[in-house]
Amino acid sequence: MALSLVAEPGDPRLPVLLAAHEPGRVVEAIRGGAPLPDVRLPDAWRERGHDLDRLVAGATDRAAAGRLRWICPGDRGWPARLDDLDHVEPLHGTSGAPLGLWVRGPGQLAQLVEHSVAVVGARDCTTYGAECASDLGADLTDAGWTVVSGAAYGIDGCAHRGALAMGRPTVAVLACGADVDYPRSHSTLLDRIAEEGLVVSEQAPGEAPLKNRFLSRNRIIAALTVGTVVVEAALRSGSLNTLHWADQLGRVTMALPGPVTSKASGGAHGAVREGKAVLVTDASDVVEEVGGLGVGEVAGPSEQTEFDRLPPATRAALDGLDWQVPRTPDEVAAAVRSTVRDVRRALAVLERHDLAARQGPGWVLVRRADTG
Repeated sequence: MALSLVAEPGDPRLPVLLAAHEPGRVVEAIRGGAPLPDVRLPDAWRERGHDLDRLVAGATDRAAAGRLRWICPGDRGWPARLDDLDHVEPLHGTSGAPLGLWVRGPGQLAQLVEHSVAVVGARDCTTYGAECASDLGADLTDAGWTVVSGAAYGIDGCAHRGALAMGRPTVAVLACGADVDYPRSHSTLLDRIAEEGLVVSEQAPGEAPLKNRFLSRNRIIAALTVGTVVVEAALRSGSLNTLHWADQLGRVTMALPGPVTSKASGGAHGAVREGKAVLVTDASDVVEEVGGLGVGEVAGPSEQTEFDRLPPATRAALDGLDWQVPRTPDEVAAAVRSTVRDVRRALAVLERHDLAARQGPGWVLVRRADTG
């Protein structure tokens, strides 16, 4: 925790440093103790190290006031997926697994995200995007998946609300302290998320949402989940950054399409076109992608049509008939590669079912058999 208050979370220098030195030993060196061999610590870390006791006291006091708790690797509630971040290349100056997370809410993070999907997208979304995100959030939750997003305006907020509408938990990952309501108008939404799910951040309590912290936050969203689906993203949308992290981590990457004329979906369409995301249209598509083929399929046989209930030879004869041009049994038999005798029997069955009728020496279709 002390180290997380000294170094900016996501600092790409941390994974290499912690691979060689225990966190407590690094903190000791930052405080001015014995230096680490062959390591020059950043001046900013050493300057904050002089005030480390006050920083720790301030963070723990704010955490207590905001009912936050700190979890870190080794704790029961720590999601093992986050450790994958130590094995991917930095992006926009950010990399590495978080040193720990501050969480607000009753849920256990590892349990909530075991089956989870990130739903992200444009802040300035269209009505179409808002409706799609809400439906996706509700339907994924109803299917037993936890929705993870960033609680921002637009798609994020709609996805969270869709999940909450089903009375199930959702997880919000913030770019500021987990006790900070950002955006401010989402304070009620964040309170509801904290009541039924979790509000999560690697930033210390009280920290402000700086621009680079949104990009750093995106890697947490991508790493926590099995897959990420983008709902509306312009060509330079920040949600594409989350999609890129998911791709780097080997997670499932998906995009929900919008109208081809919509600039709000240009980035999502581009991701599909470039092979960086699978096109999905609803929650069943998403569940099939993240859960494996067949997971989203409805159990049991589908409703049969009258065509399905016909004997194979009769179905074949039906396929050989036309709506307007009468065909003789010989012509039908030649078309479907059957015998004339089998075709004659089939035509008699079709006539009894009012599916075919005689017209001179031939037969024509009179009614469809595949509609019920």
